[in-house]
This record gives sequence, C-alpha cells and structure tokens, in this order.
Amino acid sequence: MIKLPTARSISLIVLSTAFAFTTQLTIAQTKIQGVIDGRSGATMSLKTVDSPPDTTVLLTDSTDVGEIEGVFHGRTKQMPMTALIPGLPVQVSGTTNDQNQLVADSVKFKGSDLKAAMDAQAGLQPTEQKVAANTAQIQQTEAQLAAQQAALQAQQAQLTAEQQKIAANKAAIAADNKRFGELGQYNILGETTVYFGNGKITVDPQYQTALVQLAQQAKGVTAYILQVQGYASAVGSAALNQRLSSERANAVTAILEQQGGIPLTNMLAPGAMGTSSQVDSDATAEGQAENRRVVVRILQNKGVSGT
Repeated sequence: MIKLPTARSISLIVLSTAFAFTTQLTIAQTKIQGVIDGRSGATMSLKTVDSPPDTTVLLTDSTDVGEIEGVFHGRTKQMPMTALIPGLPVQVSGTTNDQNQLVADSVKFKGSDLKAAMDAQAGLQPTEQKVAANTAQIQQTEAQLAAQQAALQAQQAQLTAEQQKIAANKAAIAADNKRFGELGQYNILGETTVYFGNGKITVDPQYQTALVQLAQQAKGVTAYILQVQGYASAVGSAALNQRLSSERANAVTAILEQQGGIPLTNMLAPGAMGTSSQVDSDATAEGQAENRRVVVRILQNKGVSGT
C-alpha cells in the first residue's frame, strides 16, 4: 500500500524550498568590472562606470588572482596579488560583507592590460621622483630663507644695540665737552701728557714720575683743581675707544691720588673724551700713538688768581 504525503509534509517541503531559494539569493555572487585606482593593505579601490562609481574590494588568502589566457579567454594563469597595481582593468567576483566591501573570490585581468598598467607606472615614476626632488629643494630653500631671515634679524638687533651705544657715547662726550668748555674761567698753571700703547690702559712707569711731580706742583697752588682727560685713536669701534679713553683717565687719576697724594676733592671727574680733539692723523702709526693719551692740567680759578 502506497503512503501518500500528508498536508503537513507538503508544507515542510514548500518551506524548505523557499528557504533554500532565499539563501541562494543572499549569498549570490556579484561580478563587477573596473580599474584599480588604489591599494591599501588587504583592500583595493576599484573605479567603475556603474553606480556607485567607487567600490572597495577586500582581498583574502583564498582570493584567486589570475591572468586570462587564450583567444576566447578560456584559461587563466595564476598570478600573485602584487600584480594588482593601480591602473589595471580587472573583473572581480565575490560577495558583499557587512562593511559594504566586496569580498573577492576571484580577480581576473588581461595580460595586455597588465603590461599597459606597468608601462604607465614606469612612466610615472620619474615624474614622481622629480616632484619629490623639487619638493625637497623647495623645503631646503625655505629653510635657508628662514635661516637668512633669522640672521638678518640678529644683525639688525646687533646694529641697533651698537647704534644705541654710539648714541650714548656721543652724549657722554658732548657732556664732557660742555663741562670742560666751561673751564674758560680757569688758568692752566701746569700740564703733562701720558701716552699709551695700542689697546693699553696701564700707565708706563716712565710717566709716573712726571705725574707725581705735577701733583707736588699742584699742591703749591692756591685752590687748585686737577683736570684729567683721556683720549683714544680712531682705530676700532667707537664703543671700544670710548671705554679705552675712560679707563686710561681712571688709571692716571689713581696714580695722582695714590702716589701723588691729591685728594679727590681737588680733582674733576676723569673725562672720557673718546676720539674727540685728535692732535694728529690716525692714518699713520705715529699719529695714532700721539692720539692715545691722557692730558693732566693744573687749573686755578681766575677769580682766585685775580686775572
């Protein structure tokens, strides 16, 4: 006796067939064609003429990469994934994952297309190298310009500082000239000059005796004042010459005070005259030597002397 299927069995068969059909649709293969325009790790970007224009393809260890051979494209030659270079037209078959990536089961391409893509890559390489070289040159030039700008700024700052020193020196010289110019009301009763070597501020022993003798002469003058003026030759910077003239005047003043016994109350403040009032030309060594000097004078007020 033949047993006929029940209504329940028929329902299960229909449901199973529908599920299998749905599952086949879900895992249905997708096949697209396009040109590789980028590789990044296990993914490559595929530019297609369809919508969307760009597709991300995921390559796996099981992806079959092959070069189509034969006139009718019936055979393929296994190729490494390194053959998948930008600019290569390919045909990709696979399924779409949850990240909307096309997981490639196979990637196929023509040998002629691979050669053309490789030739294009070779042609671009010199251009890319030239661009990289130009970029490096531009960066080097910019660095050099920045260094030059910093150097110019430093030089400008140094120049400004020097100008400020020169202005201060000129002001000091002007003040000294004014102060000593007011000495027209004094008579000069004695004088001696001390000369210095180039760049030197130490008083040579040969002049110490003359300074002590002048001090003794001054002590015999009623209401005397000693005037000490230091000078320098115009060799070197103005700031250096101003400093040298000041230190020379101070060295002579110290001898007058310590060895000559002249109290500071009878001395005018040492005058740093710099390169003013040159007595000879600085164009010769002899002239420079004449200008490196300190002049000491015994002064007496004309009102005291009655003249």
